[in-house]
Amino acid sequence: MRWHKYHAKKTTIDGITFDSRKEANRYAELKLLERAGEIKNLRLQVPFTIQEAFTLHGKKYRPITYIADFVYEQDGRTIVEDTKGMRTQVYKLKKKLFLARYGKQVEFRES
Repeated sequence: MRWHKYHAKKTTIDGITFDSRKEANRYAELKLLERAGEIKNLRLQVPFTIQEAFTLHGKKYRPITYIADFVYEQDGRTIVEDTKGMRTQVYKLKKKLFLARYGKQVEFRES
């Protein structure tokens, strides 16, 4: 078995393979909340563009995207949620850029 560099173990639920047990467990919790009617429109691995692609001096640059683990609606609000074991520097930067672009806070679930 190969371990992820942050010691996460891939886990499969409902035929979906998650990057960690923590993310898989959160998915199971959210599915229960959705069945109970507490949340709706649960989506997984939702991409958000935080910087469009562009060309400068003839060189093309790819867009920068943030992929949220879960997006759902609760009490009339759209919740963008990330489940991580640790907040990496890249995550912190993308979270700030996401907030500046979309005006929504990312809810962070930590172990």
